[in-house]
Amino acid sequence: MFVSEKERKKEREMGSGSEGEGYLPLFETKEGKGKNAYRLFSISMFLGISMIWVYRITHVPVKIEERWVWIFMFLAELWFGLYWVLTQSVRWNRVYRYTFRDRLSHRYEDKLPGVDIFVCTADPTIEPPMMVINTVLSVMAYNYPTEKLSVYVSDDGGSDLTFYALLEAAQFAKHWIPFSKKFNIEPRSPAAYFSTKSDPPVDNKVLSSIKKLYESMEHQIETASKLGRIPEDSRIKHKGFSEWDSVSSPRDHQTILQVLIDRRNPSAIDIDGVPLPTLVYLAREKRPSHPHNFKAGAMNALIRVSSKISNGTIILNVDCDMYSNNSESVRDALCFFMDEKQGHEIAFVQYPQCFNNLTNNDTYGGSLIVGMKMEFPGLDGFGGPLYIGTGCFHRRETLCGRKYSKEYKVEFVKSIDNRVQESINELEEQTKILADCTSEKGTEWGKEMGLKYGCPVEDVITGLAIQCRGWKSVYFYPTRTGFFGIAPITLAQTLVQHKRWSEAFEITAKVSDQDVSQRYEKDIFEFGNSSPMFTILATLALLNLFSLAGGLNRIIKTRDINDLQSMFLQILLTGLIVILNQPLYRGLFFRKDNGRMPTSVTVKSIVLSLTKLQFLSELLPYKRTTVISRSVQPK
Repeated sequence: MFVSEKERKKEREMGSGSEGEGYLPLFETKEGKGKNAYRLFSISMFLGISMIWVYRITHVPVKIEERWVWIFMFLAELWFGLYWVLTQSVRWNRVYRYTFRDRLSHRYEDKLPGVDIFVCTADPTIEPPMMVINTVLSVMAYNYPTEKLSVYVSDDGGSDLTFYALLEAAQFAKHWIPFSKKFNIEPRSPAAYFSTKSDPPVDNKVLSSIKKLYESMEHQIETASKLGRIPEDSRIKHKGFSEWDSVSSPRDHQTILQVLIDRRNPSAIDIDGVPLPTLVYLAREKRPSHPHNFKAGAMNALIRVSSKISNGTIILNVDCDMYSNNSESVRDALCFFMDEKQGHEIAFVQYPQCFNNLTNNDTYGGSLIVGMKMEFPGLDGFGGPLYIGTGCFHRRETLCGRKYSKEYKVEFVKSIDNRVQESINELEEQTKILADCTSEKGTEWGKEMGLKYGCPVEDVITGLAIQCRGWKSVYFYPTRTGFFGIAPITLAQTLVQHKRWSEAFEITAKVSDQDVSQRYEKDIFEFGNSSPMFTILATLALLNLFSLAGGLNRIIKTRDINDLQSMFLQILLTGLIVILNQPLYRGLFFRKDNGRMPTSVTVKSIVLSLTKLQFLSELLPYKRTTVISRSVQPK
């Protein structure tokens, strides 16, 4: 929405964000374009589906063997029709949000709340430390007062390599943060920035200097990761490494808590003398005898630990591969929370889950374009979107179980504090117990407080529970994408990711071999894995191929026009399926690279498909007598 100079002048004269006459909101909501046309299309589709249902009900075959097939077809059409109706419910009322950051700055620049940012990682092998620190550096460099910003890294892998990488990142941040803000660069993940064209242009000498520092840090971290050990001089220099002397395994260790940057410390400043954001490393206690509740448990430990150290009113959580692509994301989110009329109703602001490594053809459907651009705006029109576990700003109180009431008014300024008086060592020791295995015993954590336990999709259930307490949520898709992650680049990784979304408990690999990456960039399907799912896919593809070949062979042999007419639609449909399955056939029979379908899968698929065809041919034998009688009729 365009804000005229007259409106700006009026707002300056008003001098506050009170809900009086002349009130200007901090955000605006607009209906989706073409909504009525889409509704008309949906209605026409529903009428068509309903007519199919009516036809199935009113034309049931008399023969019993045909009737069962008819019923199965009707049930399938009924299910898919009902599913389609459900999907339309989240597309019926799409809305889109727009923020006014200039109004936020004018009214609240000196009253901005503290923001705690949680970055979660779980395995240094498939989530490399360099990926983690690029995400950390991107959120440390937000266009936001650094004294009100705290970053917490939850390392569920309990890795000294991740800890070492964060120590190096803390030193590099002294140069990176002032560089980012001075030149107003985007994105502020060093790896992403250096791999793209500089915009706006940066002085070559300055750019070369900061890039050299980054490459030096990268070399040190990558070397340590390859060797699997920390340089001895670094281990001696920082006391934190002594914590790993008593670590048995990533699943059996005490709580490791280290405040790497303490903003209360006068020496915690960048090269320009500006205070740095607080940076905290946490590896919560894990014992084989205690359930750790996966990511939900890690998030709840972070909520408790951060409440003792910084206690920010707003919490942002991101996955370790989901770097910030927009340095204004915090201010955009605050436009919703701090709006004088509607802000007190909003519990969380969900950003879309976007990926920056998609190919032109989006081989594995990683863009999630329907969900992110259609369904989530539709959910936003009905009270708010789901919480999807990353790229989400929360009001701390709502995560801690607070119920909504019309009288609720938050005082954001209360979170701006330097109330912690303990020394850094005392603070670490006192806070460690909040991440122990027994810290939740006899409490409501995982039930009425924090993220929910006992469910594979803890993020979705947590969001729904918050909405059930009366709160609303907001979906915000800014012009410049807020966060970018890494989409799976193999079919196996894609299957793991979808399994994780439905069952949790598995981590998607974020790194792949160079030859795998090259095939992905060329939009070549990656198999190379003996997954049972590949056997199913290949078997179905071969069934269609063999069925098409058999049908065409029958028509050619009989040369009967009646056969062609009766089987035309079947041949057309099967032919289209065969065309769509071309990547599978190439992977089964023609490719020679490491991404081809494993031989074991090929053999099993051929055997299964031929066995199935033999079974069907015996169950539904072709009536050869009809063909013979036609061929011997006198001319």
